[in-house]
Amino acid sequence: MIKTELNYGDVYLVPKKTVVDSRKECDTSVQFGPRRFAMPVYPSNMKSVVSAETCELFAREGWFYTLHRFNVDAVAFTRYMQEQGLFASISVGVNDDTYEQLDALKAAGLEPEYMTLDVANAWCVKAERMIKHIKQHFPNTFLIGGNVATAEAARDLEAWGCDAIKAGIAGGRVCITKNKTGFHRPMISTVRDCVAAVKVPVIADGGIVEHGDIAKALVCGAAMVMAGSLFAGYDESAGDIVEIAGKHYKEYFGSASQFNKGAYVNVEGKKILVEYKGSMGKLLRELQEDLQSSVSYAGGATLSALRDVEMIQVYR
Repeated sequence: MIKTELNYGDVYLVPKKTVVDSRKECDTSVQFGPRRFAMPVYPSNMKSVVSAETCELFAREGWFYTLHRFNVDAVAFTRYMQEQGLFASISVGVNDDTYEQLDALKAAGLEPEYMTLDVANAWCVKAERMIKHIKQHFPNTFLIGGNVATAEAARDLEAWGCDAIKAGIAGGRVCITKNKTGFHRPMISTVRDCVAAVKVPVIADGGIVEHGDIAKALVCGAAMVMAGSLFAGYDESAGDIVEIAGKHYKEYFGSASQFNKGAYVNVEGKKILVEYKGSMGKLLRELQEDLQSSVSYAGGATLSALRDVEMIQVYR
């Protein structure tokens, strides 16, 4: 039997009675781990999306972030952020260099507030070993594990010790895993299955095309939403501005691309040019305003209203 599964573009949300006088009254803040953040969405921990400067901006704005794990001095970054009175959120892998990185943090007496185990398929023995190692040596760090795409995988990561789970495999705009390997699950189905399987928060990672997709992910039960291309192309995004035929762009590439790896080995990502969009401040305001509108259509004043919204499938 072949299952039918759904992506964000396959569904819409049914409006309820609005109970606020103005959508500006709607609160989009979310408690995630030890801190509360202004919004339940943040940029992908990709080298072509966030830099240390991007992360500092988000922390100062009261938004969550995660620094990528590629050629990063985790000790220097963690120390700098905490000395500034900001929280440190870093990414780690599963290989020997990560153990060395963690040893260096420990030796420096540093413990990031958040860590994200960032591997293509976290439902693996190396991830299990790393999760248990981190929980043993950094017990106060809020550990996010990912990525996974099934209920069984989510349950295992929760059992191994993850404080939150990142759901979504091969859903991103510059990910070509589904083309190269044949493996992928649409995001609506992925998020709903993972949320139903665990008690820890689930992050919906990938596939965000429209701002309204964030609300759809939250209706599915996601606590947070991660997006890549949505945050690419701005002044504050990682990467340099490229001029082609009088137009300005920024490069956006996947973590599994040759442009990130530095070699054409096990490539499951590609590079595209994203139109240069100027300052990110306008995007952050618009994202918050749009989510406030979503909450008002959901018939409430806080994000919890989105937990009780009817979702309908659209046949095309």
